[in-house]
Amino acid sequence: MTTVLLHGLGSDRRQPLGLFGHVVRATRGDDELVLAPEARAHGSSTLVGGPDDFELDRLADEIADDVRRVVAVGGGDPAPVTIMGISMGAAIALRICLRGLLPVERAVFVRPSFDDRSLPRNLRAFPVIGELLAEHGPGGVEAFRRTSVYRRIEAKSPAGARGLLAQFTAPQAVERAVRLIEIPRNRAYDHPAELGAVADRGIRSLVIGAPRDPVHPVKLADVWARSLGADSIVVPARDDGLPAQTAQIREALADWLERS
Repeated sequence: MTTVLLHGLGSDRRQPLGLFGHVVRATRGDDELVLAPEARAHGSSTLVGGPDDFELDRLADEIADDVRRVVAVGGGDPAPVTIMGISMGAAIALRICLRGLLPVERAVFVRPSFDDRSLPRNLRAFPVIGELLAEHGPGGVEAFRRTSVYRRIEAKSPAGARGLLAQFTAPQAVERAVRLIEIPRNRAYDHPAELGAVADRGIRSLVIGAPRDPVHPVKLADVWARSLGADSIVVPARDDGLPAQTAQIREALADWLERS
């Protein structure tokens, strides 16, 4: 049995391992193979590439290949797979489920941010950051603070705004700026009705959303949950305290894993 944990845009494997790792071990046991692969141009990945390399399906293919490669080294079978993704990781996990790239049995989508539009309003800050990094390096952060897209997000969620500013100081932020420019241009699906195919594959799913999050709108989490026919939960906003949000995500996840 295998659990695959996928990080968000600009983050790395430590993000989902920190959020989910203990819960997975506590509910699945030490025999569970837990993998947290890093997407192209993230974490320890040495790959960057051009715009076409950052299509969601390309990223999903690479993640699935990584999982199969690790499992093959151990001489095992990945099935059944539980896949969990945060934000961009949720979109990649969805593409893996829809395309049947791995034998997924359960899927958890945390704070989804991608929908059926290229560059939706909630993701427009990222290409702005990417362009500023490419042109000005980390010093572009001051120009970003003056943009309307930053001020709009800061007014709704100071925590969300701080998360965006952190993109300027991420490892190799300049060399990897293309990821911020290209990945938000992807669609997670063509129409919400398409998500029904996940349940048709026999995949049970959970969607976790949070209020007052302009980058990960709770209304979008509702769309995902309804379209997937998934269980869903709304956790406290990050601006009400990250520890409270984290604790409730872990509690909800543990309960769902034990029941599903």
